[in-house]
Amino acid sequence: MTENSGSIYMFSGKGGVGKTTCTAATALHHASLGKKTLAISTDAAPSLAHIFEVKNAEKPAQITDSLFIDEIGTPEVEEMWDQKFGREVYEVFSSIVSLDYDSFKEFMSSMLPGLADEFMVDYIRELKLSGKYESIIWDTAPLGQTLALLHTPSMLIEHLRLAPRIYSNFKFGQKQKSSIMEIIKGWQKLSQDCLDFLRAEVRFNIVTIPEALAFEQLENVFSEMDKNGFKIGQLVINNVIKADESQFLKSKAAHQRQYLDLIHTKFSDTKIIEMPMRPYEIKGIERLKEVQEALF
Repeated sequence: MTENSGSIYMFSGKGGVGKTTCTAATALHHASLGKKTLAISTDAAPSLAHIFEVKNAEKPAQITDSLFIDEIGTPEVEEMWDQKFGREVYEVFSSIVSLDYDSFKEFMSSMLPGLADEFMVDYIRELKLSGKYESIIWDTAPLGQTLALLHTPSMLIEHLRLAPRIYSNFKFGQKQKSSIMEIIKGWQKLSQDCLDFLRAEVRFNIVTIPEALAFEQLENVFSEMDKNGFKIGQLVINNVIKADESQFLKSKAAHQRQYLDLIHTKFSDTKIIEMPMRPYEIKGIERLKEVQEALF
């Protein structure tokens, strides 16, 4: 894997291909170079703590002198919403209808799909701007959700394009109307800032396996990335059989070979790393070091 000082590394892939393991091993590598490093997961079912065998609930949890891990879930996203726009927008809506704040948050999430993703991107962006960590290694949700995340900023801009016209028809006092317009403008700026951040600062690393379904998804992923101007750092092919002593392994390796050849041919312009299949679960720092060596 190539180094890129100052960039954020995002790992994405379909569920179960090993993206969290690659995230953890990459974070371990950056920390071993003396960089203060954060491995962070925005997956709804995170497993970073499991891989690092962390038992305490501290956030972020310290693994080594230089390495920290964090997992962002619904409570954190709701807190981000509160800090950014939640209470201000709620004050306007509560003047129209009688709605408790928790129900209002649920309503907003359903009205603007991807709201949680928007604030997760913004959270990573602000972490970068804070300078608290020299390296941020980002484990995202499974591939379909990640593609939705990438569309969230532009989707929100489109949602909000008509918002001033809609809100101007509400019978607010002048002070309230000005307030909601300012909120909308701030939200639009946040959305554009997130899109610019994803394009300029984040290196996307795709993790896959040499199987039919995984291969078929790759073309769509690369097309979406290219269309949106996102940078792909490398493609990691995980669980590649390197030893084929048994008949089963020989058969499995031959099956993989056809997809390995297709991937190398189709995506020859991308740096590709083959990761060997291991006969045990990757948990704990010592086994993560094996993955680190294969990646770097």
